[in-house]
Amino acid sequence: MSTDQPEDPYAKPPREPSGPAQPSAGQSPPGGLPGEQPPGQEPGQEPPGQQPPPGRQAYPPPYPSAPGGSPYDRPAYGGGGDPYASGSYGMGEPDPLAGMPPLANRGRRLAARIVDALVIGIPVYGLTGLIWNYDYNATGAVFSQSVIYAVVYLAYQVFMLTRYGQSLGKKLLRVRVGMLADGAKPTAPAALKRESVYSLVPIVPCCGEVFWVIEVLWCTWDKPYRQCLHDKAGQTVVVSVG
Repeated sequence: MSTDQPEDPYAKPPREPSGPAQPSAGQSPPGGLPGEQPPGQEPGQEPPGQQPPPGRQAYPPPYPSAPGGSPYDRPAYGGGGDPYASGSYGMGEPDPLAGMPPLANRGRRLAARIVDALVIGIPVYGLTGLIWNYDYNATGAVFSQSVIYAVVYLAYQVFMLTRYGQSLGKKLLRVRVGMLADGAKPTAPAALKRESVYSLVPIVPCCGEVFWVIEVLWCTWDKPYRQCLHDKAGQTVVVSVG
């Protein structure tokens, strides 16, 4: 009868000794004394037995940089760094929008003008219509109403822009007018030039209304400041508030 015990299928295999072999007394550790570079090993290289497994790197390679720079300095964007950090624009040109608030949305500008037109137009046309008994068939009366409206609208805009930089419509739509040079409130001459082009040109017979349409649409393709022709006349720009 055999005395051999059946082999346990769940028994764990004997554990292999791990780790580097400890040197015996009087024997130097592998690689030489502590701090001593083992022969045949380059500086910065891990000693044999501590190399990472295949497919892994001991240290990530540094980011390439210019000679003499930090290994983590990335190349400058476009060769000139951040175009807005130093005031540069494109290929060494000054950024025309540096330090300026965001330009106003064209839709908000149009809405502000509509509000101002109602603020001035309702009382002006209401009072003049009462005086002339709403006789819109009289060409002279209609032209006179347009002149009165244009003059009152011009005076209103010049007063509001020079005092506040905003009309009532612009306050409601949170946009304002500033001088292109420094963003300050428009001066009286600048505001007068600006609003004269907008208000007085449309009352010129025949071509006035056509020119007015072109000049207010100019901001849709003007770059970089989205100026209408009345903005160019007054050297102003319309920006957002807040």
